[in-house]
Amino acid sequence: MKTSTAVALALSLGSSGGLAETGQQRGPLSNTDMQAVSPALERYASTRLAGNLWKRDDLSPRDRSLVTVAAVIARNQTVLLPEQLELALNNGVTPAELSETITQLAFYAGWGNAIAATAVTKEIFITRGINADRLPRAEENLLPIDEKAEASRVERVEKSIGAAVPGLVKDTTDVLFQDLWLRPGLAPRDRSLVTVSALIANGQVQQISPHLNRAMDNGLTRAQASGTLSHLAYYAGWPNAFSAAPVFKTVFEQRESK
Repeated sequence: MKTSTAVALALSLGSSGGLAETGQQRGPLSNTDMQAVSPALERYASTRLAGNLWKRDDLSPRDRSLVTVAAVIARNQTVLLPEQLELALNNGVTPAELSETITQLAFYAGWGNAIAATAVTKEIFITRGINADRLPRAEENLLPIDEKAEASRVERVEKSIGAAVPGLVKDTTDVLFQDLWLRPGLAPRDRSLVTVSALIANGQVQQISPHLNRAMDNGLTRAQASGTLSHLAYYAGWPNAFSAAPVFKTVFEQRESK
């Protein structure tokens, strides 16, 4: 397999190490494999993704890996996950950050998707000799909470759905925003980035606005946010990106008007 094609497939399709529907282990796709099914898809993978998208400067390679891994986990695309995890580690995402990303996405993309990602990631960690010493502990000393912002969030949620689902409101406060979001293994900006990416990938348009605002409060720039959405058009599909685009536009305009 040509080196350039190998890189292109690693960046775009990420199929090595995944399990086929027959239950047998797959090897990496070669350019011949791709061309035997869809020559055009192989061309787009080589030219548009590896040759263009991943080289744009609105996101760092590390950020692109976080965004892509989040989208692949959120959509339960475990065949794509192994090489994307390898690429993420090569791009500077730490094992601890991948561990925390999976944990975060259990709450924002579903428990089953996180468990599926755990099974794949375990094999990558074993191959690379990554053990528990390099991973976050089950219980950590939490980051300090922004009391004012949290009180405002609690009030908004209580007013909107508190009377209907008080248990959900309580768990959202106790488990998510006063525990999960304060874990130190993933920086607040990056925790927001993977959350927004998962929401876009799964078409959860109504949830994007508060989380995009939170991401930008946590340090994500407008250019990085825009780059994230453009990147996800390729990995989550154009319809999901276009559905999210008006929300991004509104958030940007509202923040600029303040």
